[in-house]
Amino acid sequence: MQCDLCPRACRLQEGQRGLCFVRACLDGAIVLTTYGRSSGFCIDPIEKKPLNHFLPGTPVLSFGTAGCNLACRFCQNWDISKSRETATLSDIAGPERIAKAAAAHGCRSVAFTYNDPVIFHEYAIDVAAACHALGVKTVAVTAGYVSAEPRREFYRYIDAANVDLKAFTDEFYREICAARLAPVLETLEYLRRETSVWLEITTLLIPGLNDGEAELQRLTQWVMEHLGPDVPIHFSAFHPDWRMLDRPPTPPAILARARQIARDNGLRYAYTGNVHDPDGDTTFCHRCGGPLIVRDWYEILAWHLTRDGCCERCGTRCAGVFEGAPGEWGARRQSVSLG
Repeated sequence: MQCDLCPRACRLQEGQRGLCFVRACLDGAIVLTTYGRSSGFCIDPIEKKPLNHFLPGTPVLSFGTAGCNLACRFCQNWDISKSRETATLSDIAGPERIAKAAAAHGCRSVAFTYNDPVIFHEYAIDVAAACHALGVKTVAVTAGYVSAEPRREFYRYIDAANVDLKAFTDEFYREICAARLAPVLETLEYLRRETSVWLEITTLLIPGLNDGEAELQRLTQWVMEHLGPDVPIHFSAFHPDWRMLDRPPTPPAILARARQIARDNGLRYAYTGNVHDPDGDTTFCHRCGGPLIVRDWYEILAWHLTRDGCCERCGTRCAGVFEGAPGEWGARRQSVSLG
């Protein structure tokens, strides 16, 4: 049997599992073996996903499962995404219970995160449907490595997505992630052109591997040309982890340079992440240059948007999904048990 969920197209005999570990061939069908089981639930600030233009300041109920359909050597969540132990899945909760918990805790959205929701496709869709029935929005934090048909099905249920664009060379994807670049670019274009999903991008900059100026120029120029100036991009700092312990942490200056390259190439909203950089956390008006949302890490310190999301100074609209005043969740992180 062939699993058609992602471009890896794993061909499995009875009882075998794919590279993601959680999809298997059982009784002549490809099934999700972890449906209804999670590695844990936590309420986070939405900015931690990171999403800076989607319901700022609001809490999001976050959860993941186990496994991943990529094999990134630098994975920052390797204890979850690389897990081959079902004991990792300590919380058991059906879609309706998750949706009700999100609503009861005042969460405006539920995020599929920590590992890629592509591999728990059926579970994520059912949770999303239950959330929408209660007025709770849904967020996908994903590498975007998914085939065309399941991609269309999945994103019918998603309100916002942050897609990891891990680099801008196929060599990096093949050698570091055991994947390919083209399907990720296809996902980004699909989301921007054919859906109403709010889209933001994250690129983790690894010294000496994907932080060269020429590559950052190509990456940001591609985003500008194919996705437009209003898609926010986050440049995040790498720290040595998993199977990449031989690289140093990303210097803040590299992140600042990447942010400037993005802005020089016309991208209106560029941010830095995993470092303390109030300027790189702040949203600025692309017309008058004034601060719109002043942040320090995940705390919103000042808000200069009108109720309809326009700059208070010049009236220019800020791209995003805003609902009047921002939330007041701040930087808190709260574990939630649903089992």
